Amino acid sequence: MSAPGKSRSVPEVADAADVAAASRRGRGRRDDRRPRDEEGGEELIEKLVHINRVSKTVKGGKRFGFAALVVVGDGKGRAGFGHGKAREVPEAISKATAAAKKAMIRVPLRDGRTLHHDGRGVFGAGNVTLRSAPAGTGIIAGGPMRAVFESLGVADVVTKSVGTSNPYNMIRATFEALGEQTSPKSVAQRRGKKVSHILGRRRSALAADVEALA
Repeated sequence: MSAPGKSRSVPEVADAADVAAASRRGRGRRDDRRPRDEEGGEELIEKLVHINRVSKTVKGGKRFGFAALVVVGDGKGRAGFGHGKAREVPEAISKATAAAKKAMIRVPLRDGRTLHHDGRGVFGAGNVTLRSAPAGTGIIAGGPMRAVFESLGVADVVTKSVGTSNPYNMIRATFEALGEQTSPKSVAQRRGKKVSHILGRRRSALAADVEALA
């Protein structure tokens, strides 16, 4: 037994069963969790994308902890991601969620369901391609990218990821592509044109593509 007034030393090696149980508890928050944002008073969707056991070498041995990657969104065109590390899974998720809320960005959506145009994002070895899709297509994406679009509120999108399966690089590359999304309204304001003129050119380009394929 430890002497009074002294803290008990942390075991150097965590039990495998405890690690697995803690990971399962963390993953249990992955889907359909809508905590209320205290500042904005709105409901946010949290997606636990990845959780990893990490270790830090210190004097006397190693200290084990957990690293969590979380995506947060309001389902209406705003989303962000965050990373957090702590000794316990719930605390790591809380840190990652707080970081994700601070890093949320707004992405313009067409009809509130898909992207306005195709995009490409690169981060490290991550290389992702995003394409807008007609209604009824659904979210054609896997792993970390699906969590981003579900929290963002996108209902129809086609994606492709090449180069890496690292969830951190995939998430960052996806947000790089989303950050380049623009709407016809913003393009019209930047070029001093009318929105109808921008949309008219888009329809003409689509018609030309259809004729070329026929």
